[in-house]
Amino acid sequence: MNSSQHIFLTGGTGFFGRSLLRFQINKYPEGTDCPTVTVLTRSSEKFLAQYPEFLSIPWLNFHTGDISEKNTLLHDKSFTHILHAAADSTLGPKLTPLQRYDQIVIGTRNILDLAVSCGVKRLLFTSSGAVYGTQPAHLDRIPEDFNGIPGPLNPQNAYGIGKRTAEHLCALYGQEFSIDTVIARCFAFVGQDLPLDVHFAIGNFIRDALWNDEIIVHGDGSPYRSYLDQHDLAGWLFTLLERGQGGQAYNVGSDEAITIKDLAHLVRDIVAPDKPVRILGEMASHKERNVYVPNINRIKKELGLDVRIPLEESIRKTAIAVS
Repeated sequence: MNSSQHIFLTGGTGFFGRSLLRFQINKYPEGTDCPTVTVLTRSSEKFLAQYPEFLSIPWLNFHTGDISEKNTLLHDKSFTHILHAAADSTLGPKLTPLQRYDQIVIGTRNILDLAVSCGVKRLLFTSSGAVYGTQPAHLDRIPEDFNGIPGPLNPQNAYGIGKRTAEHLCALYGQEFSIDTVIARCFAFVGQDLPLDVHFAIGNFIRDALWNDEIIVHGDGSPYRSYLDQHDLAGWLFTLLERGQGGQAYNVGSDEAITIKDLAHLVRDIVAPDKPVRILGEMASHKERNVYVPNINRIKKELGLDVRIPLEESIRKTAIAVS
């Protein structure tokens, strides 16, 4: 991407957004040739007070608004690209299922309408691996052409159903208004901007390893997950924004699976070798295998992307950055 382009970034102050902004700062250390980025935020003052490293970046602008409120968006501005990453995945458990669904679906439609009014022809929507529903036992890694869906009658599936519905909106707008809408189905990540005090297991383990007496696994440790470093995440998203195929979905995440139990021990070994790992849950004898790991062959083959930063290095870097 180049300095003639102007990206409108939603979710720019959350985990994804900070990962993207840090990536651009590292890629363009002198600030030259970097695309202009306008970040939508509810409060730029609060964000910049908490993260002053983003002050006085010449290519970075902020606009106060909310994806759920259409009249707060910049319909009179000109953008070449939109990267729509806004959704309260961190604070989501504090929302009701209906609020989560509305934020995702109504917010995405508002952003698509913005793309139409601004003449944007490239839009990347950050969806989620949650759109697949439960990963079948016969699939070690879930591919993009698996058309599973979370149970629509369970209100707790509002996030996955909302993301699936928003993907369909992207397809409809892509066809109706000739917008290249690209879908990034995102899985699990690690990095300095990941919250350590919410529902992300790897963040909790790093927090425990740094500051608590022991590393706690609240379940039985048997689920399989995988983790992509936030620097790889940002590079993949910018590549998808620029070169992803319109109307196509791409899994974004690591395909290197690890059990939660082994992850806890790995964090312990890297960050605090002398601390114990305590597993609170007992493994059920007939428990269905719990897996959430993507197949990333499509993004490797079409765009030449791959996992560049090993999980061990990501954990080490994250612990140093947050300590």
